[in-house]
Amino acid sequence: MKYTGKITIHIVILAAFLLVAAGFLCSCCECGRPAKDLSKPGENLKVLVVTGGHAFEHEPFFTLFEGYDDIEYVEAQLKDDSEIFEDISGWDYDVIVFFNMTQNISTKRQENFKKLVKDGVGVVALHHCMGSFQEWPEYIKIIGGRYNLKESEQGGVKNEASTYREGADFTVHIDDSKHPITRGLADFQVHDETYKKCSFEKDNHLLMTTNHPDSDRELGWVRSYGRGKVCFIMTGHGPSVYANPTYRQLVARAIRWSAN
Repeated sequence: MKYTGKITIHIVILAAFLLVAAGFLCSCCECGRPAKDLSKPGENLKVLVVTGGHAFEHEPFFTLFEGYDDIEYVEAQLKDDSEIFEDISGWDYDVIVFFNMTQNISTKRQENFKKLVKDGVGVVALHHCMGSFQEWPEYIKIIGGRYNLKESEQGGVKNEASTYREGADFTVHIDDSKHPITRGLADFQVHDETYKKCSFEKDNHLLMTTNHPDSDRELGWVRSYGRGKVCFIMTGHGPSVYANPTYRQLVARAIRWSAN
C-alpha cells in the first residue's frame, strides 16, 4: 500500500475513537459502578441502613428515608457486629447509611467493606457511628472521624476520651453553600447531642460547623475513599432533629450525592 498523509490522519482518528469507546465501556462495566438514571422506572437508589450497638428511637429515625420516590431502603440490624460484610458477592445496594455503634469486624469483613466503598458504593455516616470499630484504624480513614470511647494511642498520636452532652441547643452553620448537599440551605437550630474531643481526618471537606462550647467545631463533611463518596453528619440523636426539615434535606441529599 502506498503511504499517504491522508491515511495516517484516518488511522489517528480511528485510534482516538477506539480509545474513547474503550474508556466509556470501562467506566460502565468492571472498572466501576455505573451511575443510575433515576428518570427510568425501577431505577431507584437502593439504600442499606445499618443499625445495632446503640439504642435509638426506631420509628422517628426511619421517617428520614420515607416520602421519596427515588429512595428505597432496607434496615440491616447487626447481630454479631459486622455480618453484612461477610459475603458481598450478591451486593445490590448503592448506598450504605451507617447508624450503628458496633465494634467487632474480622480481617475478611474489613477487606470486603473497603472493597465495596473503593468500588463506588456510597457512604452516609450519621451521629453515633463515629464510635464504631474503635480498634480498626482504617475506619476513620473511610468516614473521616472517630468518637474515642477511651484514651488511646494510634500511630504515635495520643487521643483523649471524647465527651458528649445530651439536650444541647446550638446552631448548625453552613460553611459550604455551593456543595450539592448544602446548596441553598441556611443555618438552622437544633436540640441535639454534642460530641467533643473527637478525632478527625485532615483532608475532610467541611460542610457544616458549630461554635457551641460543648461540641467540636466540625459537624459535617464529605470525603472520598477510592471511588466511593462519603458524607458524615454528626447531628442525629433524637426525634426533634429527625423532624427538622433542613436535616431531612441534608440526609436525602447526602444519599443522592454519595450514590452518584
